[in-house]
Amino acid sequence: MLRVPSSIQANQFESLNIRRPDASEMKFVAYRSDVYPERNEVFFEEHAVIVVLEGEKKFSSPTQELHVRKGDILFFQRGCYSMNESIDNSYRSLVFFVNEKMLKEFVNQHLSLFQSASTSLPTDLILSFSSSPTFATFIDSLLPYFGSKTPFLNDLLRLKFQELLLHLLELDTLGQLRAILWHIYQGQKIDLDYLMNAYSLKPLSMSELARLSGRSLSGFKREFEEHFHTSPGHWIRLKRLEHAHFLLRNTNKNVSEVSMEIGYESVSHFIKAYKQQYGFTPKRGN
Repeated sequence: MLRVPSSIQANQFESLNIRRPDASEMKFVAYRSDVYPERNEVFFEEHAVIVVLEGEKKFSSPTQELHVRKGDILFFQRGCYSMNESIDNSYRSLVFFVNEKMLKEFVNQHLSLFQSASTSLPTDLILSFSSSPTFATFIDSLLPYFGSKTPFLNDLLRLKFQELLLHLLELDTLGQLRAILWHIYQGQKIDLDYLMNAYSLKPLSMSELARLSGRSLSGFKREFEEHFHTSPGHWIRLKRLEHAHFLLRNTNKNVSEVSMEIGYESVSHFIKAYKQQYGFTPKRGN
């Protein structure tokens, strides 16, 4: 599974970073002009915005299948998604990463824009918008900063971050993005039953699950044990092995395929865990 933006390499993408007050850097926007060779499972570590510059591509979430073209804009909430290979070789896109701390600062600076924000979140994890002339002008104004040596680049990019969000709110005619940003600003937590049903089979660390839930790692573990009456590690292991047992009995998938599907990156580790749980090694049709 690809983890972005942490997996972005300088030889694969052109990118622009914003320096934070603590001297660390956050990836703001990345540009890619070639294509993924095959379907990829991608974990967005930050909320992300993809702007299609050329070509076509397919994206999917647990509830959606989106076919995007030039001019389409997608907002991804932090989480796991599938990216299908590009439909044509001309695919190019910009990927913006929306740092949560800066996002909260933005909402705090523009509270008047969120006075009528809905308290109910959209059911879809990916929001889709169509570009406008003003948004296209914003994108054109950003491109020259790739490779720029201006001493004020960091300050300009911080303004561009604000400009990006303002343009998206302008395109957000249904108020769905406004609801999501307000939800994030208020620090509301994701329901644990929903979270674990969606991500228990994904190869995510406990820290990544905690962050997706809107909790600290210690808070996530504490609330999880209060709700499920067991540790998250034990619960996830059991759910994965139960699903593997079902797949081996009811599908034609082999041990390696099942191991990968339930989030084990090592087949030998899967076989060992399965035998500990069921008393025999995994075989199709057991």
